[in-house]
Amino acid sequence: MSDRPDGAADSPGFIEDLLGTRLDWRRAVLVPVLAILLALMVSAVIIVVSDIDLWQNPSFDQLGDTLDQARDALSALFIGSFGSLRAFSSTLEFGAPLIFAGLAVAIGFHAGLFNIGAEGQMLMGGMAAVALGITFDLPIYLNLPLALVGGAIGGGIWGGIAGWLRAKTGAHEVVTTIMLNSIAGLAVVWMLSTSFFQPAGRQDPVSRDIATSARLPRLLGFLDRSDLRVHFGIILALIAAYGIYWLLFKSTIGFEFRAVGANPDAAHYAGMRVTTIYVSVMFLSGALAGLAGMNQINGLLFRASPGFSAGIGFDAISLALLGRSHPAGVVAAGLLFGALRAGGLDMQVVTDVPIDLIAVIQALVVVFIAAPALIRAIFRVRTGEGTGQVTKGWAS
Repeated sequence: MSDRPDGAADSPGFIEDLLGTRLDWRRAVLVPVLAILLALMVSAVIIVVSDIDLWQNPSFDQLGDTLDQARDALSALFIGSFGSLRAFSSTLEFGAPLIFAGLAVAIGFHAGLFNIGAEGQMLMGGMAAVALGITFDLPIYLNLPLALVGGAIGGGIWGGIAGWLRAKTGAHEVVTTIMLNSIAGLAVVWMLSTSFFQPAGRQDPVSRDIATSARLPRLLGFLDRSDLRVHFGIILALIAAYGIYWLLFKSTIGFEFRAVGANPDAAHYAGMRVTTIYVSVMFLSGALAGLAGMNQINGLLFRASPGFSAGIGFDAISLALLGRSHPAGVVAAGLLFGALRAGGLDMQVVTDVPIDLIAVIQALVVVFIAAPALIRAIFRVRTGEGTGQVTKGWAS
């Protein structure tokens, strides 16, 4: 409450309104930044410890060379993420599908559902976009929306299957989505072996190129540089994030999603159709994942091959947890993981450090941010009273 004489409450600022809560900057910003810095420090230690030459020839000179390598690796990681226009373009390019996939998992968490099937939903959404992209060659103002809708419906149906099974049979969505991931992966291989998808004269599992009018426009195409591949998908991802925020925190159906996630029995007693909500949430979750797959195809690859999802559907689980299931947090986490992917490529080229280190850094970031008490204890950060912990629930 305000200390003003009239006793009126202070109105929340833009950030507080966006996040739906009063913001503790130390908890929301400082702790995650320190967690990232700690993850990078531990990664540098791993680079030093894993240097075989240092153990075979222990000396101060070799130790100095190893420390230089660790410094160069982390420097290349940062420069490859933000050090140039090309690097920033790559960060946004990698971040777009990550944001879509992270939102897919996050919205499930709010309804008490653990959608571990974003990978399969990406594959189905991407294949739907490919099928439409090689079938129609309409003007871009028709073909591109058609691909977007097709990708969303393809992923939505795949997610809706798991939601329907949960609502009608009680089958847990973790089990069904894992199985649907496997089915989707095998279905993609089968579809790419058919004459409908394959180019004439080829037998390998690669599809024909989609029509040019179905491709997401490049944002920096006016610069006429082939290395600036950031496309309109990042704009769509940000629009989707705001749309999910509005749906969850500003709409009636979003309130019902969160009510079912908090207590499905109480929600049912209050007159909410829990079974319908389960199916709706999983369909929407799958649609977002399908848009991530469509981003991969229509924004980057322009054709399908096995594994075109690049594991983004599995990274989405970490993104949703890292962003505490809030759309704004998922956007930040998606850009962070996009930066790590973009910088990891430069790190591998500049130094001998393998790109697998990026997976280690991602895991460390998630672990440290998921344990804020540890970060506060190490760096002696004091945050406001009553701060929530990610362990309270998937959507916390």
